[in-house]
Amino acid sequence: MGAAVSYPGLQHHPDHPQLAAMANPGYGCGGLLTLDMGSADRATALLECLQNREQFGWIAVSLGFADSLLSCPAASTSSEMDEDSLSRAGIPAGLVRISAGYTGSLEQRWEQLDRAVSSTR
Repeated sequence: MGAAVSYPGLQHHPDHPQLAAMANPGYGCGGLLTLDMGSADRATALLECLQNREQFGWIAVSLGFADSLLSCPAASTSSEMDEDSLSRAGIPAGLVRISAGYTGSLEQRWEQLDRAVSSTR
């Protein structure tokens, strides 16, 4: 089992047309994406692997830094919300937010992410 990806830069994302209309074509669609790992346990395992084994980035609740930042909103920034509120807001327990930094190459980061997601299966 992989992970469901949400990124407005993907053409099938429901907000892609709006982003495409507003974005500066020279800058792409930004570096914020989410993965739904399906459970809080898998999300935690992914965060730990990415930070501690892969040196992919840091577990933090900020949106930007030179290194990639990782968080599980249901257990961090939105942890005060009850399950019903999280559900209505579209924040599943297994959601992982990645704010991609500019360190490392795209190929390196993709390989790290692929290994980490694969290790949580």
